[in-house]
Amino acid sequence: MAVVGLIAGMALGFAGYFGGFGAFLLVAALGAVGFVVGRFLEGDLDLGDLFRTRDDRRR
Repeated sequence: MAVVGLIAGMALGFAGYFGGFGAFLLVAALGAVGFVVGRFLEGDLDLGDLFRTRDDRRR
């Protein structure tokens, strides 16, 4: 996981340096989407958990 974090950090650094702040935000947002999709496909994340209200989680 440390290597994956290193690669992600380098990608964000290159995007920020060469593309500016807008490219940095775009790469960060797409990375977050990719992370969520990857966790969902591995079965570690249930999309219902993201859309339930706080009251539904207590039950």
